[in-house]
Amino acid sequence: MVRREKLEELKSYIEELKIIKMETLDTSKQKEILDSPSFLSFTKHRYYLNNGKVMTRELLHKQGGNGNAALVLPITEDGNCILTVEPRLGATRTVAVGLPAGYVERREEALKAAIRELQEETGYVCRNYYLLAKYYQDPGISQAYNYAYLGTEAKKVGKQKLDSEEFIRYFECTYKEALELVDLGYIEDVQAQLALEKAKQYILK
Repeated sequence: MVRREKLEELKSYIEELKIIKMETLDTSKQKEILDSPSFLSFTKHRYYLNNGKVMTRELLHKQGGNGNAALVLPITEDGNCILTVEPRLGATRTVAVGLPAGYVERREEALKAAIRELQEETGYVCRNYYLLAKYYQDPGISQAYNYAYLGTEAKKVGKQKLDSEEFIRYFECTYKEALELVDLGYIEDVQAQLALEKAKQYILK
């Protein structure tokens, strides 16, 4: 358990560095930027901290929104994991091994997004879902908040339903094999690693 005095110290730092006011710069261009057909856009803001300091930062937007996303670690009735393989421009090998995931649409609940993305990317659905973790993706430049779920008793119910420029393969392996793929450097996505690690409390009983 975290010591009480350490929690109090942490809370004092949080209070000191809290943003109490924000000004958007170049407001005349902001609507134009957010309405742009480009997937990624930035707006610039000035932030005032509780300690009197001021900082200027850019904020990343995805499709004009905050870029919230959901992912799911599906476990089949036989106890196997369903992993995805897809092109990723930022990855060293330009291909990433990970988990079914996607963006949460406006006014959509995170769990519904996870269920939808799982079925679209793999054709699987799960009987039960458990929230493993909630976290910011990159809070230095983005408000994107991610949700990781564990899905159990996954069943194949149909075919993939991918977008025209979405290319995804998926495959089954045991949970222990998935953990080994992390150690071997195949699963480099930190979000997939986090979900696999958090799932231990449910799977390795």
